[in-house]
Amino acid sequence: MTKQQANWSPYDNNGGSCVAIAGADYCVIAADTRMSTGYNILTRDYSKISQLADKCVMASSGFQADVKALQKVLSARHLIYQHQHNKQMSCPAMAQLLSNTLYYKRFFPYYAFNVLGGLDNEGKGCVFTYDAVGSYERVGYSSQGSGSTLIMPFLDNQLKSPSPLLLPAKDPVTPLSETEAVDLVKTVFASATERDIYTGDKLEIVIQIASGIRREYMDLRRD
Repeated sequence: MTKQQANWSPYDNNGGSCVAIAGADYCVIAADTRMSTGYNILTRDYSKISQLADKCVMASSGFQADVKALQKVLSARHLIYQHQHNKQMSCPAMAQLLSNTLYYKRFFPYYAFNVLGGLDNEGKGCVFTYDAVGSYERVGYSSQGSGSTLIMPFLDNQLKSPSPLLLPAKDPVTPLSETEAVDLVKTVFASATERDIYTGDKLEIVIQIASGIRREYMDLRRD
């Protein structure tokens, strides 16, 4: 008789996909609302998008318990910042704070894969993409989550971000208008939902512009 050993992991992967696209004066952040574990759907209406500051929004996939803990830490740090500086944190500052917070936990990481989007100090759209231990980069567009391997090639084909090795450095913002970017996000999610069982149910889109944020929703496949 073979000896069976019980295994327990502190982590789970609740699936889902996130996308962010930066434009000249806007940023589009989107995520689906399905939360799963294994072959079970836990809920069809769970928002993966969190507003961290007036001009900064984060979308996170991975282990949603860790994501919630991470959001609480960032919210507390942002509150302290507001009391000390009497202003909201800018998106690039929040990007650095998120990197530091993830790196601080590198030996027992938050199992969260984040994209941060918003507007920088000049009013341009900015997107920051992360791994689980805080390594980050400013890009024109990015995707994280279970459907990212399907979504990223599509975005690369449509948007062709300039190489960071080019000199002089090119602006990473995408040439699309706000409406075109929203339509592109809807297309990539409709496509990813066909192939990825962890992405589906509903798409939540947050459009960040200088005057504030706007939300749009679109139904996805529910099977």
